[in-house]
Amino acid sequence: MPIAAQLASLYRVGYQLTYFMFQPIHLICVDNRTLNLYILAGQNEELEFQITLDGEVF
Repeated sequence: MPIAAQLASLYRVGYQLTYFMFQPIHLICVDNRTLNLYILAGQNEELEFQITLDGEVF
């Protein structure tokens, strides 16, 4: 289960992807090894993001 810092970053990334960039989000899941959130987005699934436990986006 994501923590509050991850959820806040997920909201920001999701908002920017869909509202400003008009890109679809294909997958959001939690990596069980690192507990990071993983986001796969873009028309051809070319955008990848990871959100760490402290809410930092890579």
